Amino acid sequence: MGSAVPRLHQLLKLDHILLDLEVTSKKRLFEQIGILFENHDQLPRSQVFDALFNREKLGSTGLGHGFALPHGRMKGVRDTFAAFLRLSTEIPFEAPDGQPVRMVFALLVPEHANELHLRLLGEISELFSDESLRQHLLSVTDPLAVIQALSQPHALG
Repeated sequence: MGSAVPRLHQLLKLDHILLDLEVTSKKRLFEQIGILFENHDQLPRSQVFDALFNREKLGSTGLGHGFALPHGRMKGVRDTFAAFLRLSTEIPFEAPDGQPVRMVFALLVPEHANELHLRLLGEISELFSDESLRQHLLSVTDPLAVIQALSQPHALG
């Protein structure tokens, strides 16, 4: 059957959007993502951190152009969880282009959600390859504007 890929703006809740978060490192960023999911979704922050950190050990999830897509699989969850974070200052992320990161889209998926996971990662990567979208997201002032920007059909290429 294959389930349809949920749209990003449907996955992303307003309270999962943090603008101008102050963190100094990738580790601190993952801790903040853990706290966010624990506070809003009752996911244990240590498990969120471990899922993101363990994936990161396989290779940086920094995609370039100041954007990172940290993601991980979690045991015991049935839903996909997403968060968008814009950092107040850039942090090193070992991205392929060597650029530090200021925008982060974090994704947690159920442990066995392979196809869905890959399709979502592909969709997010494609979306954030759009320079005008990235520039817009750096300037928005409220979480609703983030959701509106991500729900717009974007011209690709």
